[in-house]
Amino acid sequence: MIDLYFAPTPNGQKISIMLEECGLPYQVIPVNILAGEQFTAVFKAINPNSKIPALVDHQPTDPHTTPLTIFESGAILLYLAEKTGQFLPPLADIHGRYAVMQWLMFQMSGIGPMFGQAGHFLNYAPEPIPYAIERYRREVARLYAVLNDQLAQNEYVAGNQYTIADMSIYPWVTLYKGHQQNLDDVPHVHRWYDQLKQRPALRRGYALLRDTLPRQMTPAEKETLFGIPAHGRGSTQS
Repeated sequence: MIDLYFAPTPNGQKISIMLEECGLPYQVIPVNILAGEQFTAVFKAINPNSKIPALVDHQPTDPHTTPLTIFESGAILLYLAEKTGQFLPPLADIHGRYAVMQWLMFQMSGIGPMFGQAGHFLNYAPEPIPYAIERYRREVARLYAVLNDQLAQNEYVAGNQYTIADMSIYPWVTLYKGHQQNLDDVPHVHRWYDQLKQRPALRRGYALLRDTLPRQMTPAEKETLFGIPAHGRGSTQS
């Protein structure tokens, strides 16, 4: 059995999508990040960085090992792909394997941080900062253009097979409206996005615990999540 420490954020949804796609049995352990549960000693023993997701595999590939704990969503995706032999080309296919890995790193180093900063300054900052808003909105648009060019030549992000690279990027693209982007401007991304939405397993993984998201954060929740003083302006969840 796998324990998934989870909240319905893009980084968490990458893993719930992968677990559903792989058909692995797992149980969800919700982490209320708005209440600060990620900062408890119990959770920090699993992830010292106090971020979700985290995963504990009580039956790793080697039956003689103790339970395996992994944090960082990219590392978790790679582990699950290697554990199941799914959604990542084998070592013998070095070109295909590293195509997937480089686009996974593209998400981890570019899409995640830049989309996250855009979302923060557009929707959560206690006061509008025009320079920050414009900087991150432009960088998000640039990354969409890179992704669009890649998808103009390939059915999926890393080639012609659906992989963990697609799973890692999809949850971030769902936030395009909150980042003030229009998918009509990137038609190949739009095609890919609509195509992935038809996958039943992806839909199940993406929907996990989404009904628990608040429509609006309280000032105290914003202070817990972002370190923004409680007197900062409120914001709607994107």
